[in-house]
Amino acid sequence: MTDQAPRSAADRLLAVLAAFGHAGPALSLTEIGRRAGLTLPTTHRLVGLLSDWGALERDPDGLYHIGLRLWELGSLAPRGLALREAAMPFLEDLYEATHENVQLAVRDGLEVVYIERISGRSAVGVRTAVGARWPLHATGVGLVLLAHSTPEVQDQYLARELAAFTPYTVTDPVRLRRLLAEVRRAGVIVSDRQITADAVSVAAPVRGGRGKVVASVSVVVPAEGAAPSPLTPSALAPAVRVAGLGISRALGRTST
Repeated sequence: MTDQAPRSAADRLLAVLAAFGHAGPALSLTEIGRRAGLTLPTTHRLVGLLSDWGALERDPDGLYHIGLRLWELGSLAPRGLALREAAMPFLEDLYEATHENVQLAVRDGLEVVYIERISGRSAVGVRTAVGARWPLHATGVGLVLLAHSTPEVQDQYLARELAAFTPYTVTDPVRLRRLLAEVRRAGVIVSDRQITADAVSVAAPVRGGRGKVVASVSVVVPAEGAAPSPLTPSALAPAVRVAGLGISRALGRTST
């Protein structure tokens, strides 16, 4: 495989970092080169530079991982550490009330990115993780964030071919527009078995200091019949909405 031209040095460095992901958190030099579209000598040189700086680390098996230096920089992102710190007391309260998966997410382009999650040992299994990206239309937090995006973002998103993960995933643009309107009206959304057939997500918006929706909070519980649970979406909706309002107030205080 040869390098794609023209590609600047910065492009190649970013391609090396972009080779890593949840599906490949530990990679060999050859795998990095293949994923980045670079020759092995170029990959070796760039990986060496990034390792010296601390962006990559090499384990005893010779595999490379994202280094702590990048984690330190990432924690400075306004939608990262500051938001998580403001949200954590409310996420913990929501977890103590449910002992299920509690999640905090933001929108990045046309995807939702999870920036915090609390999960109990007996909680229903989920396919999300901190740092994971998912389509906006198939998740509770994603629907909230899409509902409060600009009309241009919504039009761009709904014009795409939307993936279905279960028979319950809503992919029809007309139905999705109705869901988005319901989110804005009710201030909460129930995403019913859209990612896995045994889980339901209840999500609400989080607003920043100027009232703009900057994040979404959710709790994921077993779907009806999937596991015995007294936690129904209708019973959870007020608690999730209150958590979103609490985080919003905390963000308002920190931004003044």
